[in-house]
Amino acid sequence: MRSTITARGQTVIPAEIRQQFHLSPSDRLEWIVDASGIHVKPVKSNPVDAFRGSAKVAALTGSWLSEQKIEALSEAVPPGYFSIIDTQG
Repeated sequence: MRSTITARGQTVIPAEIRQQFHLSPSDRLEWIVDASGIHVKPVKSNPVDAFRGSAKVAALTGSWLSEQKIEALSEAVPPGYFSIIDTQG
């Protein structure tokens, strides 16, 4: 497939590729240059970054981050090594 680069350096990703890789507006792409040429790959979005700056989710984001940290710690430590006590409810 081919596309053209505009005077502003922009190009269009063909619809078939956008559909195949589930790309939508504001998705990010990573451009990789190596000896074999130019490669483009979609960058997985970070759910926290997606909500950054949104006042409606500010309180939820802090809570979600706390849960993610607890989950990550729980997975990193062998079972039975320690337990997490829920002091909030």
